[in-house]
Amino acid sequence: MAAAQVSLHKHQWEVFHSDIRFRVVAAGRRFGKTELALAEILRAANTPDPHGRPKNIGYVGPTDRQTKTIFWERLKEVTRPYWSKKPLEGKMRLFLKSGATIFASGAFKPNSLRGNGLDFLVLDEYASMKPTAWREVFRPALTDRKGRALFISTPQGRNHLYDQFQLAESNPHWQSFHFTTEQGGLVDAEELADVAAELDADTYRQEFEAAFAKAGKYRAYHAFDPATHVQHRSFDPLRPLVWSLDFNVNPMVMLLMQQVEEEVHVLEEIVIKSDAHTELACDAFLKRALQYYKQVPSYQRPLTVNIYGDASGNQRRTAGSTTDWALIKHFFRSWVGTFEPFFYTASINPRIRDRVTCVNTRLRNAAGDARLFIDPSCKQLIRDLEEVSWALDSTGAATHELNKKDLERTHASDALGYFISQKFPMLPKIGHQNKPLYLG
Repeated sequence: MAAAQVSLHKHQWEVFHSDIRFRVVAAGRRFGKTELALAEILRAANTPDPHGRPKNIGYVGPTDRQTKTIFWERLKEVTRPYWSKKPLEGKMRLFLKSGATIFASGAFKPNSLRGNGLDFLVLDEYASMKPTAWREVFRPALTDRKGRALFISTPQGRNHLYDQFQLAESNPHWQSFHFTTEQGGLVDAEELADVAAELDADTYRQEFEAAFAKAGKYRAYHAFDPATHVQHRSFDPLRPLVWSLDFNVNPMVMLLMQQVEEEVHVLEEIVIKSDAHTELACDAFLKRALQYYKQVPSYQRPLTVNIYGDASGNQRRTAGSTTDWALIKHFFRSWVGTFEPFFYTASINPRIRDRVTCVNTRLRNAAGDARLFIDPSCKQLIRDLEEVSWALDSTGAATHELNKKDLERTHASDALGYFISQKFPMLPKIGHQNKPLYLG
């Protein structure tokens, strides 16, 4: 049925032939996403269930209206000869002679889709859906039948589609595909040139080249270049370890680093996402720091740990009645002989603009020197440096505050900034200097 009535071009076939359970396709406008989704659904409907159960297959678009006009009418057109009974128009549900049921729905109210298990699901224009829909509704629906899923969408910045796209790098059950509008072959070069002349560069790259666009001209960390700054750096057992913390509760982010002369090497990040508190931070630090301690020669032990972070930790408490910094000091008392801690913090946090400027200067100074390098595993920090932007006022002008609409952002870069702004501050050469305080 699928082969007879749906035609795919070569790049659609690349996706169609993959047997990976969860596939994510970032594609430009007019690539042919809907025809690919249709072919996938028809194949799933005609593949017998190994346990003899009737197949339950779904297509979810951003809204009911879009689903009806873009997919439902086309689905009925190609399946009409195989209906076992008349479709339910109001529920956009049809029944095939094979015993399979196919439903189509919008994702505006994902909780309404809870119910029977699914064998296969297409999430079309996934970037436009609520980020919780997959985790709370669709993924559980696939568990009992070990169902498969196809995410297919044009990007909308670096949101939850980007997260799923990146997941394929580390999870063998996921696979990512990237295609431009031009690769779809449905829009000719002359038309694409006309569109490019009408749109700004970032919009064109997102909509027609399927690029996960960055924050643009209001990027806070404008000096960051992944090609230069994302590089693996090994732990040097003869140098101190730096631990810098951002005391946010969800997520709490910490960085483990080293200073090598004028360079800063970010070795790894630690992210605690749910109900984080300082005791959890200490446990997570210990697990990682012991791995570094084992590399330190006996004559160099204990391992020196220089600790930096949010000055508000002297007042705030993520749990209990003791301040965050007091809890960390107490933690190290249990590890005398393994770690030698030195606590550094300013009496108040530096101004946000100054802190960001210090990071940008370490990324690239006026002479063009890069002195900050970040391990590729530090996903949250890399995304921060690429995406964090300045908040805008009512006139559209940049303010001196960071845009915090995305609750995941700024925490990793804050942890980096606390260390860099204290170790390499913007200070005058003469006169009074507000030096960092050693609190050891």
